Formats: sequence, structure tokens, C-alpha cells
Amino acid sequence: MRRRTITGLFGVAALAIAGCGGGDRQDKNEPSGTYKVDVVSASFPAKQRLAKQEEMVVEVRNAGTKTVPNVAVTVDPGFTRRSERQDLADPTRPVWIVDTDPVGGITAYTNTWALGPLKPGRSARFVWKVTAVQPGTHEVHYRVAAGLNGKAKAQASSGDAPEGSFTVNVSGKPAQATVDPNTGKVIRSDQPTG
Repeated sequence: MRRRTITGLFGVAALAIAGCGGGDRQDKNEPSGTYKVDVVSASFPAKQRLAKQEEMVVEVRNAGTKTVPNVAVTVDPGFTRRSERQDLADPTRPVWIVDTDPVGGITAYTNTWALGPLKPGRSARFVWKVTAVQPGTHEVHYRVAAGLNGKAKAQASSGDAPEGSFTVNVSGKPAQATVDPNTGKVIRSDQPTG
């Protein structure tokens, strides 16, 4: 009796282990191919201040004749940097805090946002609202993809990779702020009054 129970347990354990990672491949439904995608515009202020929210915008257009399966943008190096310090449990340190992601664009991939299929001639606009938390000069690189799993490749009309970068200088001095006693509204020194 004891031998049958142990054998049964091993059988159940083998089935459980075999089931881990089984099933369909994650990229099963992503079509293979190259898709023409152009960066129409990209902006991120070159001069920023600590604690002041800014927008980074990347707009892409399907320049081809077939629908892009899942237009995506990866920002890397991007909103974080790796510290060289050995005493940190997590060496990743934020340069910008992402206050708002591109609407509907969050994915399970690190530093990657996707906005779904993009028909020929149509554009998709990726907008991040971020707040700088680390002063200094930083490089932010973005790259457009036609899918999340590597089978659908994006290529600019020029034949190059659809990508770009920004060099951003974040001032170590935050903008001065006061509160209007009449309205209670916060007024920053770099904002117009009235």
C-alpha cells in the first residue's frame, strides 16, 4: 500500500513538472515579416528641472501596406540607470518617475509599451508624463517595434531601424513654488502667472 502511494505521488509530481512552461509559445499568433514604420515626431525637453513633470512623445506612422500587428516602443536606456554600487539590493535607480504611461500601452515587458495593431497610413502616439528625480545629463533612447515577440520586425522607410534618442540635462535645482493665498493654487517660478 505504501509503495503504491509513493509511486502515485511521483506520478502527480511528474505531471505537475511537465505542465510547467508547457502549452503554446507566446509568439504563436504574431505574424512573421517586416513592417514599414516611420517616426513622425519625437519630443522630450532637452532642459529639465528636478520635480517638474514633462512629456515625452513618440508618434509613429504605418508607412507600409499591411497592418502592423502590435506597434510598440521600448525606451532603453531610458527612465532608469544601473548603479555601480555593490551594496544595493536593486542596482536600478530612477532618473525619471513615470507618472503616466501611454494610455492602454502597458505590457509585461520591461521598458516597453504597445498600442496594438496599426493600419496602413495610420499613426499611433505614445505619451509618457515623467518627473525627473536625478540631476545630470542623461541619454534616453527609444526604438519602435512591430510586435512584442520578435517575429514582426519594424523598419523605417529609409531602411534604417525606427529609433532615436534625446540628450537631456536635468538641473539640480527644482523650480521655486509658492501658493497663491487667494486661490490656493501652486505657482511655480517657471510657469506664467495669470
